Amino acid sequence: MRVLFDTNILARAVQNSHPRQEAAIAAVAAIVNREDVPCLLPQNLYEFWVVCTPPADENGLGIAVETAGQRLEELKDIFEILDETPAFLPAWKALVVHHEARGKAAHDARLVAGMQVHGITRLVTFNKQQFIRYPGGTVTTPEESIESPGS
Repeated sequence: MRVLFDTNILARAVQNSHPRQEAAIAAVAAIVNREDVPCLLPQNLYEFWVVCTPPADENGLGIAVETAGQRLEELKDIFEILDETPAFLPAWKALVVHHEARGKAAHDARLVAGMQVHGITRLVTFNKQQFIRYPGGTVTTPEESIESPGS
């Protein structure tokens, strides 16, 4: 089964000082060990870059550009990167209009649109509450993903 990961999992996995780093890394490992396929969308890679490269005093992780580039390559080795197809835009538009997604919630809706387009029914995120408005899939935290196969 394919499992989509939210960008916050990626960011926490590389943030050594974060208390949930271990959970982020363990969730990816649990999915791989169950022989499920961890997936990302190009949007995850863009968001990862945006979070990682600004300095800490600008609300970023302060990762050097060269290091961030290396991390992107590592992600491509671990995760299946799914294509964005022409079906994304109408799926996203339907979600944001129907669920009245405003501001940053539109980014989450785009991940859900990607799930719909690719037939993915499971998402792993630290922000479960932000995704439960969208029916048709299972949203789990990293800790839940580690504890319960297929939840």
